Amino acid sequence: MLRALSRSHAPVARLLSPRTAVLVETVRGRKSRTDPKAKSKLGRIKTPPPVDPVEMVVLKERYTEYNLILRALRLEFKEQMLRKKYEEEVGSVAEERTKREAEEHWSLMALNDAENLRMCKIREQRMQKEAEATELKKREAAILRQQELENYIKEKERQILQLQEEAKDFITLDNLDHRIEEALDNLKNYNFAIDKEGRVVKRTAFQR
Repeated sequence: MLRALSRSHAPVARLLSPRTAVLVETVRGRKSRTDPKAKSKLGRIKTPPPVDPVEMVVLKERYTEYNLILRALRLEFKEQMLRKKYEEEVGSVAEERTKREAEEHWSLMALNDAENLRMCKIREQRMQKEAEATELKKREAAILRQQELENYIKEKERQILQLQEEAKDFITLDNLDHRIEEALDNLKNYNFAIDKEGRVVKRTAFQR
């Protein structure tokens, strides 16, 4: 690789430098623009090469013909582009494009209507299922309320029956004398002490 670089005309620094860098290569033996004219060439006068008149006439004719042909081709291409543009805007091509767009629009509208109909059926089915589920929840709630009401009535009836049973031991005007005599005959001593488990641990003697 080093031999190839040494054989190449470009210096190694130019080959290894990045592409973004701007390289200014100095050429040996070439003057700059500001250097004066060489002394050996001060008296030299540049004369243009001789031109054959016949060849010059032929060249002018051919150049004029070339320009005419090129201008004709440009005008022809321009006319074709303008004609194509006109047909696309107001001509048969525009009419065909409008017709094609209308057909595409109607096909898309038909597709949209079909999709709307499908979604409408799906929505109706979903709403029907939701209505059935709501009605089922209402019936279950009504059954639950009815059961709660029946349980409430049964509980109240049980409480009433229990109260009626307990009412047999109530003190009334009719059995007041009898209950007083019964209380005097069966005296109870409530003066006692109990422990944490509720057992009687100490009782005082009953005094009349």
